[in-house]
Amino acid sequence: MKDLLIYIAQNLVDNPDDVTVTEKEAEAETVYELRVAQSDMGKIIGRQGKVAKEIRTLMRSVAQRQGKRIRIEIID
Repeated sequence: MKDLLIYIAQNLVDNPDDVTVTEKEAEAETVYELRVAQSDMGKIIGRQGKVAKEIRTLMRSVAQRQGKRIRIEIID
């Protein structure tokens, strides 16, 4: 899951080396904290948050197929 999120983020941004994902266990779900360069924040969030919403939707559907619950947080 973490590798998939890194792959998606690196292909959206101009500075793929600055993409980091931290994985944390919280209650009944796994939290993934996504960090990108400040200049790439708009590309990850997208207009009106559409790109971020689609990333979350895609990741949740993959996790659901594996029987897991996840949450994606974009850290600025």
